[in-house]
Amino acid sequence: MAKTSPVEFFKQVKAEAKKVTWPTRQETMISTVFVFIMVAIASVFLYFADQIIAFVVQMIMSIGM
Repeated sequence: MAKTSPVEFFKQVKAEAKKVTWPTRQETMISTVFVFIMVAIASVFLYFADQIIAFVVQMIMSIGM
């Protein structure tokens, strides 16, 4: 494997960075809103799953007493 000098490395990084297609402001906003919506849905799901599991565990624990 050939060694690359730091100068050549940064030239390659600069060339690759020019190929990047950056999202528009609108695409970024839509993606951000979508992420917040998905986080809210996941939070609600996990809350209810936790409540159900806690209820089941409580029922199991009360059987043993």
